[in-house]
Amino acid sequence: MSKIRISAPDKIATSIQLPSSKSICNRALIIWALSKGCKSIDNLSDCDDTRVMVRALENMPDTIDIMAAGTAMRFLTAFLSVTEGEHTITGTERMRQRPIKILVDALRSIGADIEYTENEGFPPLKIKGTRLEGKEITLPGDVSSQYISALMMIGPILKNGLKLKLTGNIISRPYINLTIEIMKEFGGKAEWEKDNVIVIHPQNYKPVPYYVESDWSAASYWYEIAALSEDACIELPGLFEKSFQGDSKVAELFEQLGVKTEYADKHITLSKSRNITERLEYDFVNQPDLAQTFVVTCCMLEIPFRFSGLQSLKIKETDRMAALMNEMKKLGYVISESEGSILEWNGERCESETTPAIDTYEDHRMAMAFAPAALKLKNIRINNPQVVSKSYPGFWNDLTKAGFNIMEE
Repeated sequence: MSKIRISAPDKIATSIQLPSSKSICNRALIIWALSKGCKSIDNLSDCDDTRVMVRALENMPDTIDIMAAGTAMRFLTAFLSVTEGEHTITGTERMRQRPIKILVDALRSIGADIEYTENEGFPPLKIKGTRLEGKEITLPGDVSSQYISALMMIGPILKNGLKLKLTGNIISRPYINLTIEIMKEFGGKAEWEKDNVIVIHPQNYKPVPYYVESDWSAASYWYEIAALSEDACIELPGLFEKSFQGDSKVAELFEQLGVKTEYADKHITLSKSRNITERLEYDFVNQPDLAQTFVVTCCMLEIPFRFSGLQSLKIKETDRMAALMNEMKKLGYVISESEGSILEWNGERCESETTPAIDTYEDHRMAMAFAPAALKLKNIRINNPQVVSKSYPGFWNDLTKAGFNIMEE
């Protein structure tokens, strides 16, 4: 499919089985592999990012192509550094433009044998795995939490464990805490020694059976659908009230946009409320993957906003800040960027395109964040909609189940 046109129903009443959490899946898979386990991981995601990880860990080919999966690139770089054998890890053209020098430098500092095969500081990487001693590593706290998590997860199998000192402002702390909790469930010992120091003790992981919670990031699009609809009742199984996923913050944030969350045993139900804020300000430093959802939702509801903490959006699948400004302008909304980390909309409008088609920039979240706008517009067109396979392959089928009409053009 190169383009689809989406129109929306008048009322939403559905139950949707979300994909399992990609963040949990990919951490659990690395730790499971390090534990040399034979127990199973249940409810694994079938998204691209997880499938490339499973394929790599099962087959361990000489050249591992992780395509566009940034998480897999970071986590497998650390994993391969402590795993016997020689491998080259590569990805899409965009992946080969995404920096990885900070992680490679950190791994080299504890003895890892890693070479750049093309451009210094970027994949592909040739990695010779070996037993590493481990010691203290200092990293900027404002780098991608995936670098930090990648190092943390190999910590227990290093001879001397690992101490990570994070300098400056620490972003995406919930993702670091998620890594700590999953490590603990496999018998690892990791803890915050100080506000900016994580200590990982040498301790073999234990292979244990593991169940993966559904994905709160995927839930955000159903919150958006509830917010933009006139009448909605949406049940989402597999989500826990006490979740380690940072994006579970979505429930609290959408309360301000007219969506009520009711919690039951391992599922939630979304419904409409009339409690809607006049302006939304939030620092997304700990939940950057929610930014696109909230930008589109607020514009569609005519709610001015100021969203900060978005610096990591520039090095995602695309420059998400630029992409959001470009595509919202097609719909008639003028969004401004400042300081490389803030997106703001104060109500400024421009003339919208007659038949706008949203470009997705090889970014799954662009497609999923814009699709619900069909509830406020007559319809919306999405280019290259297949990008959702990266994290939520069944997204279009689930929209159809909920009553949306999706036509291929």
